[in-house]
Amino acid sequence: MIISASRRTDIPAFYSEWFINRLKEGIIFIKHPRNPQRIAHIDLSRENIDCIVFWTKNAQPMLNRLTIIDAIGIPYYFQFTITPYDRHVEKGLPPKSAILDTFKQLSDRIGKHRVVWRYDPVIVSSELSVEYHLDRFGTMCNILGSYTNQCTFSFIELYPSIRPKIKGIAEHEVTTLNRIHIGQGFSKIAKEYNLLLSTCSDEFDLSRYGIAKAACINQSLIENIIGCSIKAKKDTNQRPACRCIESIDIGAYDCCSHSCVYCYATSSETRVHANMGKHDPNSAILIGRPQGDEMVTVRKVASLKVLQSSLF
Repeated sequence: MIISASRRTDIPAFYSEWFINRLKEGIIFIKHPRNPQRIAHIDLSRENIDCIVFWTKNAQPMLNRLTIIDAIGIPYYFQFTITPYDRHVEKGLPPKSAILDTFKQLSDRIGKHRVVWRYDPVIVSSELSVEYHLDRFGTMCNILGSYTNQCTFSFIELYPSIRPKIKGIAEHEVTTLNRIHIGQGFSKIAKEYNLLLSTCSDEFDLSRYGIAKAACINQSLIENIIGCSIKAKKDTNQRPACRCIESIDIGAYDCCSHSCVYCYATSSETRVHANMGKHDPNSAILIGRPQGDEMVTVRKVASLKVLQSSLF
């Protein structure tokens, strides 16, 4: 199985101790995101886990725990989001200079092929213009270009749930013309740094500029990292344009205090702070503890590796 840690919250930034405890104990409970009375019991035995995909905006708290994962022998890579936005947009993040340094430390530690930079999402407004993004993207490529092989970006989608939070920052979806200008400009800059550029969960076609469609949980990248072929299916639980393969997400909504105004995974800061206050690093579930009246189902999991197959 592939573990996604996590699209729903930033586990490396806030819950790395809990995550390591789960690996050591070998089990995890995952509450159903829409029905908290239903819990999935997942066996985290080493032989079941093919790869872990970490999603983060600040990997610093995880750096000193990577040796533990390495000792267990589980392969992993990072989807690491760094945007140029200030605290009006990303209220709870450390200074960007510190995050950029963390990205470089992580790349030096595990290899640049295992750290994917996400410039996500692209917000276009009167203040955050196309020119603004081209300038910032070029500056960030100059800093990160030697520390990663690829960059994934996406254009903001104004879901009804985020419109109140992002009012005054983004009022409209990114227009077709602006998407073209950004795609063309990003492509030219990325080529200077030999970065593979792709878009995440976006139907808009920028292939004319050499920009591919991303699979963030990527079968070929995983196979390259683990040195073995896997038998995987497309993840049908994601958006139609998503090209990720199936994974098990171990996170929960409303428990990330980065307070990014564009985030679909948080409904209110009040709920986030309440949930984070319930977190116990020794619990089998991320938020709170099992109460005993839930319906617990053991989910069947297994390695996806193709037996007797090696890429090396």
